[in-house]
Amino acid sequence: MTDLPHAVPLEGASNLRDLGGWPVADGRRVRRGLIYRSATLDGLTGADQARIAGLGIRTVCDLRGEREAAARPSRLPPSAERIPLSIEPAVGASLRDLAQREEATGEDVVALLRQAYLDYSGRFLGLYRRMLALLLEPGRTALMFHCSAGKDRTGMGAALVLTALGATRRTVVEDYVATDRLWRRDHPLPPGTPKPLGDALLATHPELLEEALDAAITAHGGLPLLLERGLGLDAARLAALREMYLE
Repeated sequence: MTDLPHAVPLEGASNLRDLGGWPVADGRRVRRGLIYRSATLDGLTGADQARIAGLGIRTVCDLRGEREAAARPSRLPPSAERIPLSIEPAVGASLRDLAQREEATGEDVVALLRQAYLDYSGRFLGLYRRMLALLLEPGRTALMFHCSAGKDRTGMGAALVLTALGATRRTVVEDYVATDRLWRRDHPLPPGTPKPLGDALLATHPELLEEALDAAITAHGGLPLLLERGLGLDAARLAALREMYLE
């Protein structure tokens, strides 16, 4: 699947891509031009705004924390409505503490990220449920969701959307790791962050994504119950979602 995902080049942002084109288990594919994911949108140029408007993006779910979003406000075209679904970052302060420890390693950063990922699929699951509900609201698409890097919180969102649409775990992971080649890694790190710690923070970690997904599935008693009770997709709503977003 080397031609996937379908990336959208921009001047002032990166890691914007269409979830369309990914295959699902029944042989169909996700429809193009309806669901997008991205990194932060605070640096969009006028040309970028026109490009996003031209994609028909009407709803933008901002997964950044409140202070993050206030510090770097999104520059959206007037045709797009920003919906805050705030997932507060949990790694920054701990990363600063690690940076002061001479013995700190990239593995310590991965341990911090592991807890963050488990939080995404656990205590923040309700925010992803709201995002999926927006996908079912008439007139909301095309819909885009993003955080700062478009990697962790956004990666979990994409994983849940693709899983709900019937994608295999392999496809979910392939979409997730595409960030490594599409993101410019321009997210600011705390001053003085050692390179091994920064590299670990900025990389994708598919094992953490899978662990978090598996934890959510186990906590709900299986994937069907995660979709129904955790994400609000009973049989009728799940069928409607797939009808809308699968070819």
